[in-house]
Amino acid sequence: MRWLLILPALAACGRLEEVGRAPGFSALEGSTQHHAMYSAPLPESSDPDGPGAPSSLWSSSRASLFGDRRAGQRGDILTVVIEIDDSAEIDNSTGRSRSSDESMEIPSLLGLPQRIDRRLPEGASMAEAAEIGSSSSYRGEGSVSRNERLTLRLAATVVEELPNGVLRIEGQQEVRVNFELRELILTGYVRPVDISRQNEITYDKIAGARISYGGRGQITDVQQPRYGQQITDILLPF
Repeated sequence: MRWLLILPALAACGRLEEVGRAPGFSALEGSTQHHAMYSAPLPESSDPDGPGAPSSLWSSSRASLFGDRRAGQRGDILTVVIEIDDSAEIDNSTGRSRSSDESMEIPSLLGLPQRIDRRLPEGASMAEAAEIGSSSSYRGEGSVSRNERLTLRLAATVVEELPNGVLRIEGQQEVRVNFELRELILTGYVRPVDISRQNEITYDKIAGARISYGGRGQITDVQQPRYGQQITDILLPF
């Protein structure tokens, strides 16, 4: 019980350092993007008689006019186009009804019902031995309506080239306006053939895409419930 009081206090003390100050940016040093950008590229094989020879008019380097400038190796940068315009609407209705009546009468059976009636309490008779009736009904309705729209462009870095040729990319963008910091984070896997000649790729061609768009700052803090309320919502079972 003591830890439940200490942990929120420690978290609140950490946030007290940001009082009156704008939220700080995340450091790029030490990240996978930083290592990919500063890593030394693999040496390119030179053919003395190939198109890259000094006497050749054709140059196959990426810096040439006809070179392929699409991202293809670790440390390269490409543009990710995020255009999400999804809408879904589901409406379900279920109904069920059942009714049944059963009765059993024994007016005569070798005179046994009459003999039994004499021993039964007053008003009881075997003429109507049993009568059963039951009914049940059920009705359920449910509906889901969702509409999401997001249009963004983000520069991502190739941080790893897998053995099968697939590229793993990561991108992060932070924009600070006054005391509110908006951040966009993206990770995923892309095929080099899906990258356009403009060195762009759409989000629907990214496998395992993880897109996070949010923020932190004074406005976000006001929109979130307090620490005590969050703990109460978790602990109270009702």
